[in-house]
Amino acid sequence: MTGTATYALLAVPFLAFAALVAVVAGVVAARRRGAGRRRTGAAVGVVGTVSAVAAGIALLVMTGVFNNVIVGLGIVAYDDALISGARVGLFPVEDLAYSIGAALLLPSCWVLLERPRGRAHDRAPDRSPGHPTVRGAGRGTGTVGTPTQPPRRPEETP
Repeated sequence: MTGTATYALLAVPFLAFAALVAVVAGVVAARRRGAGRRRTGAAVGVVGTVSAVAAGIALLVMTGVFNNVIVGLGIVAYDDALISGARVGLFPVEDLAYSIGAALLLPSCWVLLERPRGRAHDRAPDRSPGHPTVRGAGRGTGTVGTPTQPPRRPEETP
């Protein structure tokens, strides 16, 4: 490839894919919330968004630092005819496209690969009289919250 800003053109498909996956993840997350699968409220969505943005900013800062180091040491060089001309320190701004794409892809993949919680996980354990649970020490052989038989009186022991 020849021409101006070739490095930027190389980043376009990567960014387009990351944006598409982010949109799909947003739709999936909205449907899950709408279907009532998550009853944790809007606070979880805000915390997740703030965490993803903070991680993305940290990734961009680290990319800036390390790209400047490797370009400054001469480990990596860019052909001036193939970049847009805009630089962040020593490296071309096009290099940030991959970090931006990664910052979009990671939380999006997390949402898409998350296993929706089934109804069995959302229910409280059955504590009806016909289904006793161990509540204290010496009341059975199970652990706390595990179904077990009620304790026997000495005359009922076989």
